[in-house]
Amino acid sequence: MKTLLAIISVILTITGCAHTPGIQADAIYFGGDILTMEGDSAQYAEALAVKDGKILFVGAKADAEKWKGDSTVMTDLQGKTLLPGFIDGHSHVFLGMSIIDMADLNSPPVGKINNIGDIISAMQEQKKKLNLSDTDWIIGTGYDPDLLEEKRHPTLADLDAAFPTNPVLVWHISGHMIVLNSAALKIKGIDAKTPDPAGGTIVHKPGTNEPNGLLQENAVYLVVDILTRTGTAEETDAKVKRVFDYYTSCGITTAQDGLTMMDQMQIAQRLADKKEIPIDLVLLPKYYYLDTLISMGTTFGEYHNRLKYGGMKVTLDGSPQGKTAFLSQPYLTPVPGCPHDCRGIASIEQDELNQLFYKGYKNKIQLYAHCNGDASIDMMIKGHQYAIRQLGDSTADHRTVIVHSQVMRPDQLDAYKAYNLFPSYFTNHTFFWGDVHLANLGEERASFISPLNSSIKKEIKFTNHTDYTVTPMNQLFTVWTAVNRITRSGKILGPDERVPAYEALKAITINGAYMYFEENSKGSLKEGKLADLVILDQNPVKVDPMKIKDIQVMQTIKEGTTVFKKKN
Repeated sequence: MKTLLAIISVILTITGCAHTPGIQADAIYFGGDILTMEGDSAQYAEALAVKDGKILFVGAKADAEKWKGDSTVMTDLQGKTLLPGFIDGHSHVFLGMSIIDMADLNSPPVGKINNIGDIISAMQEQKKKLNLSDTDWIIGTGYDPDLLEEKRHPTLADLDAAFPTNPVLVWHISGHMIVLNSAALKIKGIDAKTPDPAGGTIVHKPGTNEPNGLLQENAVYLVVDILTRTGTAEETDAKVKRVFDYYTSCGITTAQDGLTMMDQMQIAQRLADKKEIPIDLVLLPKYYYLDTLISMGTTFGEYHNRLKYGGMKVTLDGSPQGKTAFLSQPYLTPVPGCPHDCRGIASIEQDELNQLFYKGYKNKIQLYAHCNGDASIDMMIKGHQYAIRQLGDSTADHRTVIVHSQVMRPDQLDAYKAYNLFPSYFTNHTFFWGDVHLANLGEERASFISPLNSSIKKEIKFTNHTDYTVTPMNQLFTVWTAVNRITRSGKILGPDERVPAYEALKAITINGAYMYFEENSKGSLKEGKLADLVILDQNPVKVDPMKIKDIQVMQTIKEGTTVFKKKN
């Protein structure tokens, strides 16, 4: 097959896509908007032909039919829209696996939680659902204090009253904070004498050293074993497959796990060895595995049975809605555990970050840096500057990715441009927490969150992402937020940063391919690229911008094979 594809590629190059006798397409798509994502504006083709998992032809229907054979499947789109498969800018596949057995503590429109009493009820229901004993761990995820009637985190006291013997853990929607009850604190050995870990905070009861149950940032790792525990190999693999089903239903053909732990790498490798990964999966191991992976001879940047080690992930700070993102100027509202001048938390020291950049660049390993606040972005820029200075190479194409790039300053975009740094933005925040950011940050800082349009003006490529499990995986909703930037209350947050739908689609197609160094094989509909496709019921470029979020994924195709098809 590889020989045949090589022959086809040479023929297409020489003949300019002219038909070659003896070669028949496996499938030809026609009869709808075939949006190629080639170029700076929307371009369409009448038909697209697929052969052996790759795109054979894109162009006029009459020319495509020259590739038709007896076994060619002719697919009439019936007015639907065909695009390149969506490329995940940043999410957490294995957290998706972990939350399957957790209580859903999300507030509307994602969930049903409105107050702390609802949290308690949901946890009690989860205990019954899983048939847990009075000493088993009960875990819930997705609570958001800004959306609760009480406007605060649940406390140890809230949880103790309902669960005097069960260890209980509730996970903040950002993933950067948790609340434990007394039984859980006791099991994990966290008490008045426990010091704050570097880059983390154990919040105390007022006037005492006694924990109030809230752990922030790196303090969460005191219980990471509870959050990431798994069952048998069979149970675990089945859960991961459910996550892949969810991703493909959203049109995803390339997924990311944005902070992979060692046991999760082993799960991914097991699935790859069994050829049970249905779409491409890019792993970003946590940075403290870097030396181990290098010593093991781990290959970065190449797929094996649809699994690729894409780079290393380092977290520099927390979340802006949780008020732990590291800022140069303080938050405007009170911050739990911080009495004054609250600017968030740096999760790593600059010297350690500098060495990580140096080691990553030296070993040609792409770096992905979680930076939500402008102070953490400053640290990231300094790390990059240090590494290129030490290596004496300022021209190498590292494509270092700044994940989130939210509360940033205009001058930092100039640094992105100068150093070819690549932001992966998170415009879903404008809807889910836009009103919260206005209160916490003020209008000027909040309006510049995820500055897509300013990036376009400076010719900076970017992706856009959901950060699933933080927000739903729905790619059309993410496009909607990029185009409209409307908050929950109906305000437009940063109207100057809105972008046309076509630019928003580039962020989840061709730009996503570029981020992963895969622009020559993915991201647009072009002869020779992989036949990674998605079919939508409507065209995001043509519908009313407010209706983009209502567009449905009808079919997802990975290398010519359907991996999702919407039921009638």
